[in-house]
Amino acid sequence: MPSSARPSIRSCVVTVGQRSWRAQDWSPHAPESLVAAAEAAESLGRTPVRVGWDGEIRGVVVVADTVGATSAEAIVELRRFGLRPILLTGDDHRSAVAVAAQVGIDPDDVVAQVRSAEKVDVVRLSRRTLGTIKGNLFWAFAYNLAALPLAAAGLLNPMIAGAAMAFSSVFVVTNILRLRRFER
Repeated sequence: MPSSARPSIRSCVVTVGQRSWRAQDWSPHAPESLVAAAEAAESLGRTPVRVGWDGEIRGVVVVADTVGATSAEAIVELRRFGLRPILLTGDDHRSAVAVAAQVGIDPDDVVAQVRSAEKVDVVRLSRRTLGTIKGNLFWAFAYNLAALPLAAAGLLNPMIAGAAMAFSSVFVVTNILRLRRFER
């Protein structure tokens, strides 16, 4: 084919992302049919991904995570162990709540639209909290195992035992407050 008969190729930038990550140069309005499709997908627990070029949203691609057959059972087991399951996801909040409902997680325990780096912060804070709880339990039991028998035997002044107990409470609260300064 002669070069003059070839169709011209136009280049453009295609932008793909969730609504919250939309490039600033996109038009704020999408065709109603695309808005409806995105909302319907979110209500079913799916994530709509917007596709656009020339400053306009031109389409919606819907993606979804498959909920495992034993996921709901796993949530029940976690609760039996006294744990509080939380759904932590980068997906849209409506999608996340719909998935949470499928597996039995309370909507109040859904943390959505979290980027990967932020997920690490939440998991690392959870680990730090668990470590703090274990440390506080250790010191509380250590105090009780040491001080109570001594006080009962009359070997420890009750005033000192009371002050030590008050100090242990201050220690536990101060230890917990250290979590407020947590940084990754």
